[in-house]
Amino acid sequence: MKARDVMVSPVITTKPSASVKEVAQFLLQNHISAVPVVDDSGKLVGIVSEGDLMRRADLGTERHRAWWLTALFTAEETLAAEYVKQHSRKVADVMTKRLVTAGPDAALNEIAGLLERHSIKRVPIVENGALVGIVSRANLIQALAADRKGLNIPLSDVRLRERIMAHLKVQPWAHTSLLNVTVNDGIVDIWGLTGSEAEKNALRVAAETTPGVRAVNDNLILRSWQNDY
Repeated sequence: MKARDVMVSPVITTKPSASVKEVAQFLLQNHISAVPVVDDSGKLVGIVSEGDLMRRADLGTERHRAWWLTALFTAEETLAAEYVKQHSRKVADVMTKRLVTAGPDAALNEIAGLLERHSIKRVPIVENGALVGIVSRANLIQALAADRKGLNIPLSDVRLRERIMAHLKVQPWAHTSLLNVTVNDGIVDIWGLTGSEAEKNALRVAAETTPGVRAVNDNLILRSWQNDY
């Protein structure tokens, strides 16, 4: 199984010019813990996670170092960089720029290795410099939970998944950036968040009526977009 078989696509993104407040609201509204940052050409330039927003002067959570520790061990360059990240209001200043990425044809064991070695929760999938998807720890668990015959996915299942996702992407009611679909031996598992029973049922019907689908497992979580906190 490869990254393209489990990645979430399209990906919710933001711009370097967005404000920190806008991104914080964005994360809450979309029930995600990080958002990739792309430039006007669609090139991936960074990622903003909850961790990047934890140490903020406007929250009173900025890092405080003992004066002697600062004087002896912390370089001025490091302190300046921390100040920018803790005080700036722009995404471009707080985002993580050194990214770990993979291609669509990367094997899932490679993705798992990247997640483990770098202690990260997600790997952006990049093709020809453009962001085409994202694979998270949850997506690997979804693939494992849906597996019935091993992780060698036949071409027919790959095409079936592509057909389902392509159909959903043009439906105005489908929040595809919050969904994932895995296919194994013609059996479809739908994962992710949905805001209504109507959308939940429509997603099931869309999968069930796709030629080649043998069965559909609904693993969707119903969430309220209006008052989730």
